[in-house]
Amino acid sequence: MTGETQGETADYGHHHAAHTWAEARQAAFDAAGPIPAGPVALELALGRRLDRDVVALQDMPHYASSAMDGWAVNGTGPWITTEPGTRLAPHQASPIATGGLIPPGAKAVLRTESAVLAKDEDGLPILTTGGSARPGEPRTGQHVRKAGEEAQEGDVLVKAGVVLNPAHLALAALAGYDELQVQGKPVVRLILTGSEVVEHGVPEPGTVRDTFGPQLPAVVEMLGGIPGGRQRIGDSYEEWLAALEDVVPEAPGAPGLPADVVITTGGTGRSGTDHLRRAVAELGGRLVIDGVAMRPGHPAVLAELQDGRFVIGLPGNPLAAMMALSTVGAPLLAALGHGTLPEVQEVPCGTLIDPEPGRTRLMPYRLLYGMASPAQHTGPGMMRGLAAADGVMVVPPHGVQLGEMVPAFALPWGPPIPAAPDPDAKSKTRIPKARTAKDGTGKDAKPAGPVDWSALLG
Repeated sequence: MTGETQGETADYGHHHAAHTWAEARQAAFDAAGPIPAGPVALELALGRRLDRDVVALQDMPHYASSAMDGWAVNGTGPWITTEPGTRLAPHQASPIATGGLIPPGAKAVLRTESAVLAKDEDGLPILTTGGSARPGEPRTGQHVRKAGEEAQEGDVLVKAGVVLNPAHLALAALAGYDELQVQGKPVVRLILTGSEVVEHGVPEPGTVRDTFGPQLPAVVEMLGGIPGGRQRIGDSYEEWLAALEDVVPEAPGAPGLPADVVITTGGTGRSGTDHLRRAVAELGGRLVIDGVAMRPGHPAVLAELQDGRFVIGLPGNPLAAMMALSTVGAPLLAALGHGTLPEVQEVPCGTLIDPEPGRTRLMPYRLLYGMASPAQHTGPGMMRGLAAADGVMVVPPHGVQLGEMVPAFALPWGPPIPAAPDPDAKSKTRIPKARTAKDGTGKDAKPAGPVDWSALLG
């Protein structure tokens, strides 16, 4: 949260938002093309989509090796022992460890627990079977991992198009790869503003706790971006300009790559401390989206700088920022990361929502009896309602009737939107009846109004 706490209310009537909610989503998605595929180190490839098949560079394993600790042997026992790694003649054996190279002449491996090391009548060391050895052990080839047993040179190990998991990375490492060719994914750097923000403890009057630092990197990752470090600045124009000029993030754990997207918090209003538009103009950038006809989050900004970076300007209030990020950021990151425009589905509305001409309202909702009802505690600066929400309703300017299907989208961390009921199915969604009162004849009077679920919402 930043000092821009009044912007959601004070600024709306003084600035015409050029884009509707739907137009803003589409404009953000259309503004960028997919980032080209490129090589990344194995340790950075987890969760990335593979762009080129991983093939075996040589036979796997590329040499015959022992599957057990024990003795490499040639022929039947007893065996005369010799030095490790030497060529074995019939009735000779040499010690070997798991994974060790099978020496020339060896036909099998005798496990340590199946071997007995003794001396012959001349006092020379001799190896025999014993202990837990089974009859006929060791058979030819027993406990030997043959070369090429897992894959032959040129075999496809991992097909292009899969999302890489830890086992894929281990297999690639086993095959000798240091990096993999993966589809592009946007690196996202965060610029967090506000001189009144504190990062630890309970804030005192006049200060606010940082809500963006703990959530934005995780949300960026959920939306398909790569967190590229963050920087906290004050409210001066010089700090804003310097932060936007800095291309390469310098943060612990951040990839040493230029950012594709910069997300700023605050500074999107039109007061004396709101510098985003001026800084973008000075850097030769252009505004793609300058405000959206929605609430909360209407001061959202999307800009493109001359060097190709995109700047997403989020409002300073945390809920407003999250709604702006869902509207503008999610489509942009999807476009850069070879994705599709995030889905908007429909849910049945559990209450009457009055019209509010000229703007779309984004309302976190709770599902109650299969119907979506607005959550409580959803002011622009609040997070309690969003923390308990099952998704977000997209309420059109003309409002919504009780039981009417309303557009909705899932939260990055939340459950998917339930499938809409089949209108041709026999079992229809049942809408709870409104409260009724008895008239003088004892019959039900007209409904007293729409059902109010608010008492059930936390």
